[in-house]
Amino acid sequence: MRAWSRPEVPKLDGFGSAPPVSIHNTATGAVETSDPAGAARMYVCGITPYDATHIGHAATYVGFDLLYRAWLDAGHDVAYVQNVTDVDDPLLERATATGVDWQELAERETELFREDMTALRVLPPDHYVGAVESIPLVVEVVQQLQTRGAVYDVDGDLYFSVRSDPRFGSVSNLDDAEMARLFGERGGDPDRPGKKDPLDCLLWQAERPGEPAWDSALGRGRPGWHVECSAIALRFLGETFDVQGGGSDLVFPHHEMSASEAQAAFDGMTFAKSYVHAGMVAFEGEKMSKSKGNLVLVSALRRSGVDPMAVRVALLAHHYRSDWEWTEDDVTRAESRLAAWRAAVVTASAGDAERLVDAVRRSLARDLDAPAALDAVDAWAAGPRDGDGSGADTVRALLDARLGVLL
Repeated sequence: MRAWSRPEVPKLDGFGSAPPVSIHNTATGAVETSDPAGAARMYVCGITPYDATHIGHAATYVGFDLLYRAWLDAGHDVAYVQNVTDVDDPLLERATATGVDWQELAERETELFREDMTALRVLPPDHYVGAVESIPLVVEVVQQLQTRGAVYDVDGDLYFSVRSDPRFGSVSNLDDAEMARLFGERGGDPDRPGKKDPLDCLLWQAERPGEPAWDSALGRGRPGWHVECSAIALRFLGETFDVQGGGSDLVFPHHEMSASEAQAAFDGMTFAKSYVHAGMVAFEGEKMSKSKGNLVLVSALRRSGVDPMAVRVALLAHHYRSDWEWTEDDVTRAESRLAAWRAAVVTASAGDAERLVDAVRRSLARDLDAPAALDAVDAWAAGPRDGDGSGADTVRALLDARLGVLL
């Protein structure tokens, strides 16, 4: 599957490399330095394409775009992988409810997501992999788990025994009762008869009448959600990559299950070094979600004439890990900010630009503190307007390279 076009990322020549970035690791509960030896490797879970792209989606991908840009500025190459869950129950349910072919729906919404990411100047993954095209990879992982005795059959469906991974639970650090509650709320089936453990998760679903299915060595069916990401990450990043990322609603069960499936398949394997999660965005008092329909769509904002850079600035005004609520004031404030920066840049002096480079880099090195970085830009823009313009190109390059904002 193709991704979207990559914007040019300026280099901040003459300022050395940025400091290593620290990020919060959900598994340890600590902010840890990420300074990969060589290329940085990141997997961020992608969309289920039936109603893209709402502001909650955009906040997540802009947040991980900041990490990508931080690694680049620190001198690392970056290997980035993202999936698209282009066959799954929510997608099929939406297709049925709207009378649209599920493949047509997935293709339409994936293309809209590409357009939104392009408009927001989000750097694309090197590998953008759909669930359907990952089926051969999934089959390989399931077969490997079968050789380890970690798979069993329930009425033709194949399940993963979560306890086959001794480290199960170490991503979310939740107790069994809380895991069972969340599993039931987030697409799991803890009460299904025949399962050995309520938390065991589906690897391969046997064909259901009227639903898409594919022939495989596992029988005719389709992959479970969690193993999709396990298989794609293993193929394109290998073991112990640097960051597994996504929204905080993926901590459990998705990231917990994906890690354990991979770790149970291979001796001594660690799935990811860090598990990094973006906060949830609310609207009108509730978490923004496709199931509730309380969505603010990036495409709708763009169609209404909002500058995509204002949308990006509005998102950056909130720390990537925070939960927050979207209001119309977010755009209004972002538009004012952007106008002030664009007015100030033409008179930026070389000295002011150098100080701003340092301030923005230091802010973003501290767990991607974009709000602090934006405050530093505000302080610069509010300063004297009597510069000679010698720093204008540097400021433009800085805001583009580190914040993804084009002045």
